[in-house]
This record gives sequence, structure tokens and C-alpha cells, in this order.
Amino acid sequence: MQNIRTAIVGAVSYPPSHGNFHPEYQQLLGPVINFLRDNQAPLLVYTYPYFSHIENPRQVSLDYALFTAPSIVVTDGSLQYQNLFDAMLDAFYFALETAGGGSLDIVISESGWPSDGGQGTSVDNARTYNTNLI
Repeated sequence: MQNIRTAIVGAVSYPPSHGNFHPEYQQLLGPVINFLRDNQAPLLVYTYPYFSHIENPRQVSLDYALFTAPSIVVTDGSLQYQNLFDAMLDAFYFALETAGGGSLDIVISESGWPSDGGQGTSVDNARTYNTNLI
């Protein structure tokens, strides 16, 4: 498995409260989650809203992905999201809870926005994303 995001792709990640890992990876992730929980270690996650945006630009707007949406974009019960990053992070937390890792902390070990090479890529978008992330 390339990264933990691969385990969520094809599974449920929207709305965030329905976050769930792909069933094919449950057997692999279970022991990892148990190990991290037993050792009080965080799960390291790569989070790239860019990929969600380019895979579904009609549903995932650029301003939502770049932290520049002027208002709430997604309401999930009592939860409201103005940016995709927070929704993705919550989807991971909900997926962990479902998989028995609800007590785990998540550390975003890598995130960013490409500055060249595809749809929605530019130095300005990369700067906007990285500035708003921090």
C-alpha cells in the first residue's frame, strides 16, 4: 500500500462522519492500528486536497480545496466545513474510530499543492494553499 490514503480511496469518505477504510485493507490496517494504539503512537497521514479537487472538480471546488471558500461548503450533521483539509482529516478520524483506533492521534506528515504539471496547478495556488494551511 502506497499510503493510508490508498486505503480510503474507493471506501466512504463523504460525508466525513461516514469515513471508513476500504474493506480490502481492513485486514492489513487492523494490526497497524492496534500497534499504534498499544504504543500510544500517532498515525502519520499524507493529506493532499489537490487530488480530491482534480478527481471531482464539480463537487470539490478550488476555493474549498485552497482554504479560500467564503463560507461553509459542507454540513455534516452538526459539523460544518469551510475547507476540504478539515473534512479529509475528520474522515480519517471517523475511519479510525470505526476500525478500533478512535483513541489514536493523527499527525499530518505531509501536505501541499503542486506548482506545475496539471489542472489547477500554479505557483499562486501552491502559495495560497501552503499559506492558508499554516
